[in-house]
Amino acid sequence: MRWVACILRCSMLLMLLGLASILANASPIKNDFGHCERVVKKWAFSSLDQELKEDRHTLRDLLFFLHVPRTGGRTYFHCFLKKVYSKSLECPRSYDKLRFDPSKPKCRLLVTHDDYSMMSKLPNHRTSVVTILRNPVDRVFSTYEFSVEVAARFLVHPNLTSATQMAGRLRAKMRGVSTLDIWPWKYLVPWMREDLFARRDARRQRGSDDIKSSGSYDMNEIFMPLHEYINTPIAHDIVHNGATFQVAGLTNNSYLPESHEVRHCVQKYKILGEHVLQVAKKRLDNMLYVGLTEEHKESATMFANVVGAQVISQQRASAMSMENVANENSEQSSLLSDSELENDDHQNSSVDHNASQVASTENGEATKQNMTVEKLMEAYEVCISSLRKEQGRRRTASLKRISPANFSKEGRRHVPEVVLQQIKSLNSLDLELYKYAQDIFAKQHKHTMEKLFAILR
Repeated sequence: MRWVACILRCSMLLMLLGLASILANASPIKNDFGHCERVVKKWAFSSLDQELKEDRHTLRDLLFFLHVPRTGGRTYFHCFLKKVYSKSLECPRSYDKLRFDPSKPKCRLLVTHDDYSMMSKLPNHRTSVVTILRNPVDRVFSTYEFSVEVAARFLVHPNLTSATQMAGRLRAKMRGVSTLDIWPWKYLVPWMREDLFARRDARRQRGSDDIKSSGSYDMNEIFMPLHEYINTPIAHDIVHNGATFQVAGLTNNSYLPESHEVRHCVQKYKILGEHVLQVAKKRLDNMLYVGLTEEHKESATMFANVVGAQVISQQRASAMSMENVANENSEQSSLLSDSELENDDHQNSSVDHNASQVASTENGEATKQNMTVEKLMEAYEVCISSLRKEQGRRRTASLKRISPANFSKEGRRHVPEVVLQQIKSLNSLDLELYKYAQDIFAKQHKHTMEKLFAILR
């Protein structure tokens, strides 16, 4: 009987130890959630503690185009903004580093993949923000396709080492900004490039070119299948809910020191995402313009009338002001006597006069020969047609290296429903933000159309 009692005591002891272990392990989890909740709420409260701009639909001195990847922002930059802003008025762009002085008087346009935290580096009261959002499912597809497409360009090299070295040499020689310098491609492309070479090497080792697949989004022998891609850590950190985190200022490229902890807390505890969503919605409310990729024609028309018209008006006013200054300086110079023209005062006057002439010329360039909204839309149509042809050529050349893959809308329709549902689940915040953006767009589009009809009457 003594051995029975011993067994019972030992069993009770093991049970108590097990219970203690469970409690010990559960406590940090509970505390971790509590900590995350405090961190996220503190950030959200400080972010929401900003009054709504009453004149948010009026263009300010600096225009910040918050370019969410794969939304068509590059088209707006080349085919709209470059038509009305001269090169001298653009803030030097870097996409991943701040290389300009925000207080620079002539800096009027910043187009970048930086998130909303960039506003902490800009003169908030003098900055207007615009952005474009896209259906989250389509944006995930497009991000995946572009990552593969750009990475495939390197397959011309015999191996990964050669590709990496050549890319490094080319970037060192380039004056412009490479795709590999731009967030998020500076993370996604090298990662996908390494995967492409690994799969190509595996095919060569097998000595077989037979490709088994169930569509362009599931070619395991050639590149990472979509269903695998969406479940990787890098996709969770950068791609999923990417628009919400970018508008909220919480990407892994953020300028805010607390952003990474907030983002990771939200990714770990989905319930905390509502706080981030509310901040992102308020950011959209404060923007000068919110466009939608899917509403291409309406978005372009509204951009031209809401943003383009104000830029043109602003540039004209600036040019007229400079011209008046130049005329005043010229009149003052003509009143000077011959003897006065020989002294230093004349030299200073000449410098001022020449500077005014240069400034006037630059602003004249910005107005692009008396640009109007109608001319801007015409220029946009021509530009976008040319740009799409060029993009199509590059895409075709890249996809040849991973043939028979051929990304298309038709191919997307053959992706299994279970994968589509998973993409939606992983991008729940983006889906909610997109719905909110649709409401903002509908209201602003209605207001814009009413103003246009009133002008035509």
